[in-house]
Amino acid sequence: MRSEKSEPVKQFSVFTENKVGRLHEIIRLLNERSIHAVALTILDTTDSSIHRMIVDDPDEARQLLLEHGITFSETNMLVVELEATTDLIKVLSALLETEINIHYCYPFIYRPHERSALALHLEDPELAAQSLGRYGFKILGQRDISR
Repeated sequence: MRSEKSEPVKQFSVFTENKVGRLHEIIRLLNERSIHAVALTILDTTDSSIHRMIVDDPDEARQLLLEHGITFSETNMLVVELEATTDLIKVLSALLETEINIHYCYPFIYRPHERSALALHLEDPELAAQSLGRYGFKILGQRDISR
């Protein structure tokens, strides 16, 4: 389980027009500062897109987005480490047991030590962390995924 002093994982929701190359442009800007997207999902509509991402250096990413006038918001995410594909049903069982709704979730692209992770946006992350802890899952903090 996550320690009480552990900083939560930050997600950036970057709002752009739905145009070819926008994600490439954002990732290129991040890479130029050695910031890496470690988890990513995209929600698009006819006119706009929301690029939700978790990066390994949120402070630097925030500064970069502000410098370039890119519209974004930040959200704390609950990130649970998975050791096997069979862990997904256990995560869902823990959340169902406490009747916690999942607003959205997405997997990590990369994590050190060959362990996967799932980023979750939930209606009650504190209760979810307690429930997942009872199931033996490790909840990751920003320090666990940052450089």
